[in-house]
Amino acid sequence: MRIPAVTHPPSRNTIFSESARVLAHEALPGSQFLLRLQTPRIAEQARPGAFVHLQCHPELPMRRPMSIMRADTGAGSIEILYKVHGAGTARLAQRQPGEMIEMLGPIGVPFKLQDYRRFPLLIGGGVGIPPMVFLAEHIRKTHAECHPLVLMGSEIPFPFRARPSRIMISGIPPGVIATMPLLEDWGIPCRLASLHGYAGCYEGFVTGLAKHWLDALAPERHRVVELFCCGPTAMLEAASRLAQAYGLPCQVSMEEYMACAVGGCAGCTIPVATDSGPAMLRVCVDGPVFDGACVFPPP
Repeated sequence: MRIPAVTHPPSRNTIFSESARVLAHEALPGSQFLLRLQTPRIAEQARPGAFVHLQCHPELPMRRPMSIMRADTGAGSIEILYKVHGAGTARLAQRQPGEMIEMLGPIGVPFKLQDYRRFPLLIGGGVGIPPMVFLAEHIRKTHAECHPLVLMGSEIPFPFRARPSRIMISGIPPGVIATMPLLEDWGIPCRLASLHGYAGCYEGFVTGLAKHWLDALAPERHRVVELFCCGPTAMLEAASRLAQAYGLPCQVSMEEYMACAVGGCAGCTIPVATDSGPAMLRVCVDGPVFDGACVFPPP
């Protein structure tokens, strides 16, 4: 096992400190919010899997890491989808259009940006949904020959109004037809999973839905599939084990609490397997994207 070469290595010259203007701030179901920010330098350098470290409120000095869901280089803006989880995000939820938010970004090693297999499988769980939207959009714009499938799981209401999909997907159980409208409008197939009986969703874990799809593929098709995942650690491990069982490449985006977010404090380290033995790497700048088999080595 080895840690693959970084396809878009982070650089101190591409992490910016910006005062971002709040352009829009929309409340969504499940105490979730969609925040759109004017931040030209960060938008220009943002890549799928990167994040920003933002100050939720001027009275709260500690910043919070937030994944980037979309970046519009023409408009110089980014979108962040987040859930209120504590005092900091509760204060962030009160910020109004026109206010300024201090932030650093984009930070971290992104998902790979090229040389995709023909059928990328993108799995997002909860707060891991935003990077999958960013990655799906990147693949759509840069690799027309690729056909990504996006699977999303959530134990709270999804942060969008799901609708029945008109895109047929072989291998998906009957009745599992709910999709994210944004991806549907892009022509990207998507299906949803939950344990709460939401209409049109797969009743179970999102990795279980992924297994249904993989099981339905002819064995020779596995050679053109690879996994990309972001979400809770248990989900990432399950997805990595699934990839190992089918012999598929897998990249996972890890989530950890962090203080500085630029590699100085080493408070976000995780154990990984390398060619030279176990090592501790920082999620903020050595990740957040890692090879799944390095973080979750085969038994």
